[in-house]
Amino acid sequence: MSSLAFILHSRPYKETSALMDVFTPDGRLRAILRGARGKLGSVARPFSMLDIELRGRSELKSISRIEPAGEFNFLQGQGLFCAMYLNELLVRLLPLHDPHPVLFEHYNLTVQGLAHGLPLEPLLRTFEWRLLEQLGYGFSFQVDIAGQALDAQMLYRLLPESGFEAVMQFRPGVFLGADILALSADDWQQPSVLHTAKRLMRQALAAYLGGRPLMSRELFLAQKGSL
Repeated sequence: MSSLAFILHSRPYKETSALMDVFTPDGRLRAILRGARGKLGSVARPFSMLDIELRGRSELKSISRIEPAGEFNFLQGQGLFCAMYLNELLVRLLPLHDPHPVLFEHYNLTVQGLAHGLPLEPLLRTFEWRLLEQLGYGFSFQVDIAGQALDAQMLYRLLPESGFEAVMQFRPGVFLGADILALSADDWQQPSVLHTAKRLMRQALAAYLGGRPLMSRELFLAQKGSL
């Protein structure tokens, strides 16, 4: 089976092979790349699209061919840490063998955006939301859980599995309706909206990460950054 793919994660397997998490339009797969220390291994780089040939009848496939399938996405600095973060989210949250062609294309465009130096915050927040949405965890940015239109002057708390609930007084972790509505319009010009988007996506993702920290986020914090 031939497929476009990205390498999400790779670790040594036996003497000269690698066990890889591979993201394809047909979903996240596990596959073995034999001879990973040779020519094939030098091609199997993360963050750039590859054309691979998968063989085997079991769920654990073997990669028999691997070639570049587009331009090489050169990443460094914050862009590299952000791409590592995307990969960790996919490994942690995307079930094996669950097709997501729309998410695959969005990942491709996001990594290209990181490689070309586009603003990080909109890229990350948009991908996080698309991931939640494609996994069936999305919620409305226009109405609250009671079916009422969001009010710009009201405060809301997020119930990740349901949506926004109106609250009568300020408490830690709440959101202003005006900022939520600005997010629904993809208005990234206001610093308050960027801050709201980061807090919102952290709360939404935390519900599905099982309390385990993200290693890429820890690395980014060590470099004085924040995902």
